[in-house]
Amino acid sequence: MPVQIGPYQLENQLILAPMAGVTDRPFRQLCKEFGAGLTVSEMISCKPELRNSKKTQLRMEHDGEIEPRSIQIAGTDPLMMAEAARFNVDHGAQIIDINMGCPAKKVCSVLAGSALMKNEKLVAEILESVVNAVDIPVTLKTRTGWDEKNRNVLNIAKIAENAGIQALAIHGRTRSDKYNGDAEYDNIANVKSRILIPVIANGDISTPEKAAYVLKHTGADALMIGRAAQGNPWIFQEINYFLEHGKKMAAPSLSLVRDVMLKHLFNLYTFYGEYMGIRIARKHIGWYCKNRPNGEAFRRFFNSLETSELQQKHIRLYFEDENHTMKAA
Repeated sequence: MPVQIGPYQLENQLILAPMAGVTDRPFRQLCKEFGAGLTVSEMISCKPELRNSKKTQLRMEHDGEIEPRSIQIAGTDPLMMAEAARFNVDHGAQIIDINMGCPAKKVCSVLAGSALMKNEKLVAEILESVVNAVDIPVTLKTRTGWDEKNRNVLNIAKIAENAGIQALAIHGRTRSDKYNGDAEYDNIANVKSRILIPVIANGDISTPEKAAYVLKHTGADALMIGRAAQGNPWIFQEINYFLEHGKKMAAPSLSLVRDVMLKHLFNLYTFYGEYMGIRIARKHIGWYCKNRPNGEAFRRFFNSLETSELQQKHIRLYFEDENHTMKAA
């Protein structure tokens, strides 16, 4: 059954994870068009001095986006987090998500992200402050703990439930694991059995079969998909089909992949402007072409192209002949 988050009943059980430098508006929209029931924005700092920066302004851009709009905020000060939540609500947020899962060193070094799991008292203060500051649903994304000796996700989950958090996403690794090793689905299942709010399982969900397994094994209300969606936005469509029909749908045709890539490029140019759009397109094309014939050579070649016209031209040529000569002219 689709998960309920406050007044919002999602269309299905699939959520696009927040990923810095990835889940901008063009990518969120693309994933929603392919069946993501919810997408979450890139992480936005709670620091007020950063609100007028170009990066933050773009991360807060939601015009025309399919609802509901979930915006993730990060920080360590309860009052600043509350103010950030109010600010984002004023600018279109319909769900506020709190980041306590990011393992990045630059985030954890200032005791934000998953580093907050070390301080359960501060976790409670932040969650209560944000929940009390806004009249929209607040969700939380976290990990299983700081390291293998400090897996306290169940404590965090109970704190979240008591604070009024309306859904909890758990990446099944500790902060020290980063993205290494296998996701801890048993720990997610344990949390799900001990709290009443919706639990969203995250980590290593890369195929329709794995999605079905994780739902069954954890009892989770929904799944959150991150890295597996990079260069693969149709994964949501594929998983939804498998969960409904019990069999895999046909792989996307080459013409569909080409058209999706071209549409994504166009939306990046429109959203960021030509100069930045060209550069941001490069990493996405690298993901799209990963594991495709001649994909690595094409990625390197594509990174040398300096105009939107050349980028689009060579995407078309690549799908006409994946061994084309790769000359920029």
